[in-house]
Amino acid sequence: MVVVSPFLTFPNIGWWMQVVNTDLLILDKGEHFQKMTYRNRYRISGANNPILLTVPLVKGRNQREPMAGVRIFNEERWQVQHWRTLVSVYKRSPFFDHYHDSLRPLYEHPFSLLTDFNVAALEWVKKQLKLPFKTEITGTYHKEYPPEVKDIRAADYASAHFPRYYQVFEDRIGFQPDLSILDLLFSEGPGAGRTLVCL
Repeated sequence: MVVVSPFLTFPNIGWWMQVVNTDLLILDKGEHFQKMTYRNRYRISGANNPILLTVPLVKGRNQREPMAGVRIFNEERWQVQHWRTLVSVYKRSPFFDHYHDSLRPLYEHPFSLLTDFNVAALEWVKKQLKLPFKTEITGTYHKEYPPEVKDIRAADYASAHFPRYYQVFEDRIGFQPDLSILDLLFSEGPGAGRTLVCL
């Protein structure tokens, strides 16, 4: 199976449900940035409500160019803020310590382009989940793909079925479906891949 997708930042669980069994993932670098999407943000749990972590962009959310040219606004020190938030939220989760050392460099390495950070995050998660699919990046935008290619660039996962798994703050805010894959990893650890396959 071949899947074409936008570049997303630490994609949500619903996205991983779509690609977990693919053979080839095509990332579309030619599509234009779309605001109010997960192309530069990801949602995690919080003690009182879910938290949306956003990667700031040089031209804000009103980008008028393909994803290939979208630059990160690093003057905000967003990596420091994101990492501190992850530590604060997940330090008591079952598997945060398991991933801490390999994940932290993503928040220390300087990234200029949003696509570079998103690919680094994707490859890190793919390695943790031990998924064998290949990743290909295309710079040419195609409005439509052949029927045998699953196009999830405009997918909506709101109606997807998300079986429950342990969440750090479920006792306070209830179960939160379709958070970033980081939430599932910190909760389920190496078993997260098996959980995705069963979803």
